[in-house]
Amino acid sequence: MKVNSAAVALLLQVLWSCPVESALKRPIRSLKWTHAQSITKRDIDPSLLYPAYNLSVPVDHFHNDSRYEPHSDGMFNLRYFFDASHYKAGGPVIVLASGEDSAIDRLPYLQKGIVAKLAAATNGLGVILEHRYYGTSFPTPDLSTENLRFLTTAQALADTAYFAENVVFPGLEHHNLTASAVPWVAYGGSYAGAFVAFLRVLYPNVFWGAISSSGVVKAIYDYWEYYEPVRQYGPADCITTTQSVIHVVDNILLNHTSLVGQLQKTFLMPNVTYDNDFASILGAGVGGWQSRNWDPAVNDPSFSEYCGNVSSDAVLYPATVSMNASIHSLLSATGFADQAKTLVPRIMNYIGWLNVTEVAPCAASGQTQDDCFSTHIPEFYKQDDLSQSWRSWPYQYCSQWGFLQTGSGVPKNQLPIISRTQTLEYESLICRDAFNITTPPDTDAVNYIGAYNISYNRLAFIDGQEDPWRPATVHAPEAKPWNRTASTDQPFLLIAGAVHHWDENGLFANQTTKALPPAPVADAQKAEESFVQAWVKEKK
Repeated sequence: MKVNSAAVALLLQVLWSCPVESALKRPIRSLKWTHAQSITKRDIDPSLLYPAYNLSVPVDHFHNDSRYEPHSDGMFNLRYFFDASHYKAGGPVIVLASGEDSAIDRLPYLQKGIVAKLAAATNGLGVILEHRYYGTSFPTPDLSTENLRFLTTAQALADTAYFAENVVFPGLEHHNLTASAVPWVAYGGSYAGAFVAFLRVLYPNVFWGAISSSGVVKAIYDYWEYYEPVRQYGPADCITTTQSVIHVVDNILLNHTSLVGQLQKTFLMPNVTYDNDFASILGAGVGGWQSRNWDPAVNDPSFSEYCGNVSSDAVLYPATVSMNASIHSLLSATGFADQAKTLVPRIMNYIGWLNVTEVAPCAASGQTQDDCFSTHIPEFYKQDDLSQSWRSWPYQYCSQWGFLQTGSGVPKNQLPIISRTQTLEYESLICRDAFNITTPPDTDAVNYIGAYNISYNRLAFIDGQEDPWRPATVHAPEAKPWNRTASTDQPFLLIAGAVHHWDENGLFANQTTKALPPAPVADAQKAEESFVQAWVKEKK
C-alpha cells in the first residue's frame, strides 16, 4: 500500500507548519536507549580507553538438563572490559553485568558511573562483562530457534560464575583476582539487576555481594502494570488527555468498526493495515517515560515533548485545523460530543506530534506505512543469521520472562493509557513468528529463585519510585516492601522521583554541580559506596 498524494501533501504541510518551539520539533528517540549517549564533547569515548578481552567459557553448563539437548562440549568467547586505574593489591572486583545489550554500551559506567565510583571507594578493579548472545559473545553460528536453546538466564549465570572463578586479567597476571582470592561484588540494572540478585542467591560462594538496581526479580507474563507508574506519576493533564483519546480510539476500534477508516485517515495513517498496529503507534508518546534520566546528556525528552503537545489547548500545528470536522464527527458518533471543546484541539496536537515524530519521517523514507509500523511481519522474523541481534532479548522474554506490556490487562474500571487492542495475542506475534513459541513463557524458570521474596545477606535492592518496572521489583506494592528493614547487610532503598536504574550513570567531578546529580541519586550512590566498603571490610 502507498500513501496517496493528498495525504503526502498534508503530511508535509503539517511538518512545515510545526511550532517554532524547538522542544516540540525534536523527533521521538528510540525507546531502546543506552547510557552511551552520555558521552559529551568533554568526555573521551570510553571504547577508546578500554580494550576488549575474551575468556573462553562453556557453551553448555548443564549436561544433565534435557532442555539443552543436543548438548554441546564446545567453548565460546565471552567478552569483557576492565579498568585497573583504582586498583590496589587486595582490592575487590566490581563487576557490572551488561544484561540484554552490548557491553560497549555499558562502558560509561566504567568510566564515570557506578562501577567507577565503587572501584574508587574500595581500591577495586572495575569490570564490564557481556551476557551470552549479545554484543560479540555468541556461542552458536546463527540465531536459529534451535541454536537459541542455550540462551537462558541459568546458562548466563553459570557463565558469570565461571568467569569469576577462572579469569586472569591481562597485565595483572601476578595477582590472583579470582573469586576464591578476593571479594567479587556484582552490580546490574533492570534485567541485569535481577540477574545479579540471582547470582548472589545461587552462587553465594563466588559472589560476595550484589547490588540489584531496578531488578525485575518477578517474571510476569501479562505485564500491563508497566504503565501504572506512568499513570500515577505523569503530569495529570497529559495522562487524562491520553486516557480520553485512547478511550475514544478504543470505542471505535472495538465497538464502532465502521468508523475505523475515518479514524486512521484523520490520524494520517490510512494505510496501516492492522488496527492493533495503528493503535500501537498512538502509544509512542507515553512509551518514552522509561528513558527519562536526571542527566541532561542522557535524558530522552520525548515524553515531555509529547505531554507538552497533547496538554496544550492552543492548536500548535495549523494544518491540523483541517481535521476539525472529522474529529467532531468521530466524537459525536462515539458519545464524546460533550468533551469536544477540550479534546478537539488536543487531538489536533496529538495528530501533529505523531506526524512530526512518526508519520512524516516514514513518508520521507519512501517506505509504506506497514513497512514502518507493522509488527505483522512473519517474513522478517524468519531471519536468523548473527546480524539479527534483535532476536536475543525477544527469545528470552518469549521463553522465560514474559513482560508483555498490554492495554487489555488493565482493570475494566480504569482507563488505560495505551489501547486495549494491545493484547497478549498481539504482543506475542514475535514469539510465534520468530521462534514458533505458542505457549506462555516458563516464568517459573526464574521465579523459583524468590521473585518478590528474594533476599540474601549482602544483597542490596535499589529501585526508582517512578520506574515503570517497579511493579516487577521488590518495591512493588504486591511485594509488601513495608515488611523489609534496610540495613548495611541488606540495603533496601527507593530513590525518590527516580525512573530506571538512575544510580547507574554518573558524572566526572568537573561536571558535577549543586543540582547534578540530584540529591536522591547522589545520596543513593554514596550509600552504595558506604555499604560496599563495609562488605569488603567484612571479607578481610
